[in-house]
Amino acid sequence: MYKDMKGSGITKGEDEEEDAESLLENGRIQRKDKGVVGEGTFGRPPRPFNLALHHQQIPDKNAAAANHGKIAPDDEKKGLGWAQSVGLILTLSGAVLLIILSASVDGHLGPTRPVHIFNFGDSNSDTGGLVAGLGYFVNPPNGRTFFRRSTGRLSDGRLVIDLLCQSLNVSLLSPYLDSLAGSRFSNGANFAIVGSSTLPKRVPFSLNIQVMQFIHFKATAGSKHLINDDGFQKALYMIDIGQNDLADSFTKNLSYAQVTKRIPSVIAEIKSAVKALYDQGGRNFWIHNTGPLGCLPQKLSLVKNKDLDPYGCLSSYNAAARLFNEALRHLCNGMRSELKDAVIVYVDIYAIKYDLIANSTKYGFSRPLMACCGNGGPPYNYNVGLTCGHPGSQVCDEGSLFVNWDGIHYTEAANTIVASKILSMNFSTPRIPFDFFCCS
Repeated sequence: MYKDMKGSGITKGEDEEEDAESLLENGRIQRKDKGVVGEGTFGRPPRPFNLALHHQQIPDKNAAAANHGKIAPDDEKKGLGWAQSVGLILTLSGAVLLIILSASVDGHLGPTRPVHIFNFGDSNSDTGGLVAGLGYFVNPPNGRTFFRRSTGRLSDGRLVIDLLCQSLNVSLLSPYLDSLAGSRFSNGANFAIVGSSTLPKRVPFSLNIQVMQFIHFKATAGSKHLINDDGFQKALYMIDIGQNDLADSFTKNLSYAQVTKRIPSVIAEIKSAVKALYDQGGRNFWIHNTGPLGCLPQKLSLVKNKDLDPYGCLSSYNAAARLFNEALRHLCNGMRSELKDAVIVYVDIYAIKYDLIANSTKYGFSRPLMACCGNGGPPYNYNVGLTCGHPGSQVCDEGSLFVNWDGIHYTEAANTIVASKILSMNFSTPRIPFDFFCCS
């Protein structure tokens, strides 16, 4: 059932989406409290990113467990002093870029009004929902880099959603299903669950089920005065899903034509989710497309007849991802016209991640297609029967230069670069700052 855990540039089309300025001219983006947004709003960067948060580490509860079974790829055994130095510089550069992008023109250190974020998706943004909801174990060394313990995230540290929250100086999102988190969900909730997809729609925890959980949450939160109607209306609704729909289709040995034939149904489910949230009062939507599926070590290790592109990724898998993304982009275009008072931002995660793979050495990464944590060694270090966190799995040294963590998910170092590029607005349509929805 949990597909992620089985065995565990891009040019714009002629119908280029409107940028923030053209939306402004058409009067389609308004401040809820002050009327039409001023021109300078879109040009200014988001609020300050807390450097202390970037370097802070939560007390170690599983340090010994997190250090078991380390591996050292051949290049690292020979010594990568230069590459490691570059990697450290670029990792720090990612942090600095987050700070620069988050610098405020007015000097305030936090949001000007309460921040509410509701996130829907899969393991790319699950902050502990699988563990809390179903009792699954996500063992160390997951979480070793920042949290110093496993938190249910499938990474060595923070996810992109965590870094985006920290760019606003707000608390990390608590999983909706975690009754023991002690959270009042004052800044929103995370409904994302490992393995989630859009179809079948009535199977936990599909996107449809996540939206149903939100509707229940909204009714409960309203009755307990945790978040009022204005808070739900001004909240940001983030959606990052679709990867598992594509991956599951390929896993079933469907042909490329059969896989792509299912894409319209997946897009229809995302549209249904957005409209359902809109009907509940939601007006601000932040939608990520899917990344380069064919560049994941898991897929590369499992596919026998590999049709590789110049960077070693599976061409057919990536072609399907791009087709899905094009359909999602068209959906966002259409919904902007259909939902007149809604702000819908489409973020090109594929372009960000593929650039990270294709130009890995520029970012200080030496083996972009090899998992840090897994089994089997080069070229992919992925074994479907012995995945990260299970006895016998091996893990690279902490601080090593890896894009991929466990064969499917990214390392915190890679996520930091992804988050910094998201905050740059260069991959968003329209080009709206991430903090627009909380600090305007």
